[in-house]
Parts: sequence; structure tokens; C-alpha cells
Amino acid sequence: MTRTVFCRKYQQEMEGLQMPPLPGAKGQDIHDNVSKKAWEEWQALQTRLINEKRLNMLDSETRDYLMAQMNRFFNNEETDSAEGYVPPAQ
Repeated sequence: MTRTVFCRKYQQEMEGLQMPPLPGAKGQDIHDNVSKKAWEEWQALQTRLINEKRLNMLDSETRDYLMAQMNRFFNNEETDSAEGYVPPAQ
């Protein structure tokens, strides 16, 4: 059975994640308030940011930066983009 959540990003009931994607309170908040679609979109953006900006995930400042970008993404605020990224043609 598919679980649904009221997605913070899309402001509608959508399919939710099956389990929290992160440990602790932040993971539970995402599990309760972010749709599977929004999470997958964030993961794609996060991957582009890491690759294009050559971010070092061992650096705590990098992890803080990505958490801030994630919060902005889910709250429909402007996020950084990967320089040089060209979305695939539809």
C-alpha cells in the first residue's frame, strides 16, 4: 500500500517515502512532509551540485551547505545551480 503525505514542495497530497532518508529529526521531518517525487528531484540536484562544484563530502561546511540548499529546495526558495548544467531536451 502506498503511503501519502502532504508535500511541502508541491503543496498537495502525493506518494511519500517508505522510510526516513536521513537519521534523526530531520529525516523524520522529510519522511512526514516531503513526497517521493520531491526527494528524487532533490537527489538529482544534489548530485549535480556535488559534481559540478566539486564538493568534498568529508568537509562539514560542504554538508552544511547542502543541508541549507535542501531546505531551500523543499521550501520553494531559490537554490544554487550547477554552472554549465544544461537540462536534457524534452
